[in-house]
Amino acid sequence: MTTRAPVPAWGLAVGAMASVQLASALAVPMIDEVGAPVTAWLRLTFGALVFLAIQRPPLRSLRRGDIPVVVALGIATALMTMAFLEALGRIPLGTTVAIEFLGPLTVAAARSPRRRALVWPGLALAGVVLMTEPWQGDVDLPGVAFAALAGVGWGLYILLTQKVGDRLTGIGSLSMTVPIAAVAAAFVGVPQAAGHLTPALLGEAALLALLMPVLPFVLELLALRRMTHTAFGTLMALEPAIGLAYGAVLLSQTPSVGQLIGITLVVVAGAASQRGGRRQVESPISDLQPA
Repeated sequence: MTTRAPVPAWGLAVGAMASVQLASALAVPMIDEVGAPVTAWLRLTFGALVFLAIQRPPLRSLRRGDIPVVVALGIATALMTMAFLEALGRIPLGTTVAIEFLGPLTVAAARSPRRRALVWPGLALAGVVLMTEPWQGDVDLPGVAFAALAGVGWGLYILLTQKVGDRLTGIGSLSMTVPIAAVAAAFVGVPQAAGHLTPALLGEAALLALLMPVLPFVLELLALRRMTHTAFGTLMALEPAIGLAYGAVLLSQTPSVGQLIGITLVVVAGAASQRGGRRQVESPISDLQPA
């Protein structure tokens, strides 16, 4: 007799995305208080401590040629995190996530054997234009630029993860790359943190680290044991919409009709990009969701 899992795999995947976007929404007050670099450094540091406590870094599984890639992967994680939080301090959460999503979407389209897959990044870009509403004349260009930089970081994260393949997956990957990311972020975050570190701030940062990346990792790991990578990637297309919803509910970032149409285009493009897609290297967690 088989027992049915209490939570379906798709529910775990959606829960992981919800945790990521909740962490993003809750980070906005901290960004306003101490700045994005300090927020990124603290979140990465607490996340690194958790992953190091869970599992020792599998250094023996690395080859000499893997070391530069692992270091670059950690730096890409820091870049992605700091750029995303910088954007989040300037433009709405849903818009930030949608722009960042162009990075992995472009990578997925470029790896597709079908040329028509390149249509989907274009459709998503049209959605982003609707979300940023440049015709209104009040576009925050630095915010858009930081979100785009976060998308570049996410795309690099995917490509670098595939360089080391199955030797760098799961908690083992995060116990190496997140500490490197924390050290990289420290170069910018530590000087700005002087005089701002309080017990309340550290407790808030620890909570954010649990919401992202710790809890999403656990939920994704459980989900991916019961669903295909393509199905998971298709569900990931919902993340910009989840970000938009959190922005509206928690941050009073009410979207316009045009922005709702824009986010719909981004979600459709993200889901469609997974149809018939295939990955050259299967990496259960780190190929799909950055830390």
